[in-house]
Amino acid sequence: MGALVPGGVLAFDAGNSKTDVALVAADGTVLGTARGGGFEPQKLGPDAAVDQLEPLVRAAAAVAGLHVGDVPLVQQVSACLANADLPIEVEQLTTVFQERGWAESVYVTNDTFALLRSGVDEPRGVAVVCGAGINCSGMLPDGRTARFPALGKVTGDWGGGAQLAEEAFWSASRAEDGRGPATALVTALAMHYGKTSLNAVIEAFHFGELPPDRQLEAAPVLFQVAAAGDTVALGIVQQQAEEIVAMAFSALRRLDLLAEPVTVVLGGGVLTARHPVLLDRVTRLLADVAPKAVPRVVDVPPVVGAALLGLDHTAAGAAAQERLRAAFAPPPAA
Repeated sequence: MGALVPGGVLAFDAGNSKTDVALVAADGTVLGTARGGGFEPQKLGPDAAVDQLEPLVRAAAAVAGLHVGDVPLVQQVSACLANADLPIEVEQLTTVFQERGWAESVYVTNDTFALLRSGVDEPRGVAVVCGAGINCSGMLPDGRTARFPALGKVTGDWGGGAQLAEEAFWSASRAEDGRGPATALVTALAMHYGKTSLNAVIEAFHFGELPPDRQLEAAPVLFQVAAAGDTVALGIVQQQAEEIVAMAFSALRRLDLLAEPVTVVLGGGVLTARHPVLLDRVTRLLADVAPKAVPRVVDVPPVVGAALLGLDHTAAGAAAQERLRAAFAPPPAA
């Protein structure tokens, strides 16, 4: 049975907090998009997690005036998925996507590869995502890749918004009771949460007055305090910069890219917030270990990268890639 959109791509950028879907024609024209919640196969199981993508596929198809029927919708599914960290997870999710019949061919990989491809003009380079957590990937046009399990501290990871928030509270608590050095995080966190003291903030979380997800708000507070010159906060930011560069350096080395000009794409909420106190350190540290690498904060949504990877698989040309990028380009500054 032929595809309804010959040469088309159904692209997924599925993260922990949101999922973007784009239906793209062979020439790079965006036919339809949809957005939904996070993708958590590690909690729901692969089948149930992909089931939750079905309404998004139908919504994107409806925008394009298409119906998700019995025949493949497109030639290529390109699914860049959070929590597709281990080879067995990629294998299981590939099988589930194939069973859905949305495309004649299915490509599944980790969502870091969507970030990487969104920031480069060819499938070559390294990307570090620092959002709620941290991860890194690298790829070459010949298909070689470098990646990390990214399962948290158990696999050697450090950083991301959740841990930065935790470190901010840890340092502030120790400063308040005298176990650690003084830091402006104590008063800054109390003020941010509208409490008279840090202890009052912690009690509000403990007793449920403040929901647990609001602890993540401590990460932006950390960067504000660091920008003002606080030594403790700066130390945490420095460690985050070192971890970002350590991952990038490892991927560059494994792909034999240390001696070549190459882009290091930076993405995820912590990095796209463009805190100078972090980015300046990342840039300086990266120059020390990989002088020819050029850091670049991504300026388009990662679903663009997922769609570009799909177009790579369908052998679409440069014109299709440019048309796709133009559809998602940020508006010019006023």
